[in-house]
Amino acid sequence: MIGRGRAAAGRTAPVGRRDGASQSRTRWRDQFNGWLIHHRLSAADSMNRVLDNPFSSAMTWLVIGIALALPTGLDVALDNVGQLSASWDSPAQISLFLQDGVSDDRARQLQEELAGRGDIAQAQFVSRAEALEEFRTLSGFAEVLASLDSNPLPHLILVSPADSAAQSSAAALRAELEAYPDVAQAVLDMEWLQRLNSLMELSRRLVLAVGGLLVVGVLLILGNTIRLAIESRREEIVIVKLVGGSNAFVRRPFLYTGLWYGVGGGLFAAILVSASLWFLRQPVSELAMSYQSEFQLRGLGIMGGLNLIILGGLLGLAGAWLAVARHLVEIQPR
Repeated sequence: MIGRGRAAAGRTAPVGRRDGASQSRTRWRDQFNGWLIHHRLSAADSMNRVLDNPFSSAMTWLVIGIALALPTGLDVALDNVGQLSASWDSPAQISLFLQDGVSDDRARQLQEELAGRGDIAQAQFVSRAEALEEFRTLSGFAEVLASLDSNPLPHLILVSPADSAAQSSAAALRAELEAYPDVAQAVLDMEWLQRLNSLMELSRRLVLAVGGLLVVGVLLILGNTIRLAIESRREEIVIVKLVGGSNAFVRRPFLYTGLWYGVGGGLFAAILVSASLWFLRQPVSELAMSYQSEFQLRGLGIMGGLNLIILGGLLGLAGAWLAVARHLVEIQPR
């Protein structure tokens, strides 16, 4: 009986055949195609989930957009002020206002003495009559000035230092020239511009600080949004992990969700900044024209808007990654 059983087993089971599951290798090209297909599916599915809740998604985009638009708008404003101050930038010049009793001959003699100094590149004399005529032309108060009994303006000598780039030497020269007995007051014309530049540098640092705080706020907003999305799909995540899904497989849709929220927030920020500049463009142009200036507000431009959208997308990815890395580990099959 045992021999017949062995013979029957030999007839029914071919030699060299093994019962059970077999193992095969997947080519790297098939793995890459599967990875790429899952990326496309994850991106499309996450976009559909975002658009399925238009009101909550729009609110999230608006909050992110406002947080990104505030520092961006301040930075654009500072760039416009810097553009305006650059048109005012000129070599340092010292204005010497002479005493009231100084005659024309003495003023011209002093101008020749100053022009001969080695630390002075140029000295230009402006008489009180020329100064009054220029003031009458530019100020628009010709009738008022014509009613004056005498010319209230003093003689003026405009001094250009030889080393106008060195502000310290220009300040020292101003102090020295102010000590002349014929000089009533010496004014360094670049002092106000230096104060403006210092104020702008301080403002830029404040913008960086505020921008950093708002970026942290954007990350927290995105992290909380992704956390809520993870909690709403907890059972789905557990099932995927039970059938062998890796953390990267589970993480991918949430990263795309953060990306879409960030890109939408960046787009909202670009729209808000552009709309604000458009709203201010006409009043600023009218104000500039009143001062005979051709200054025009500069906006973000195409590249600035794209950079803002890319920044929003990167922040969305970063916020989603932080949220997923923290909360996904806590969800494990039991």
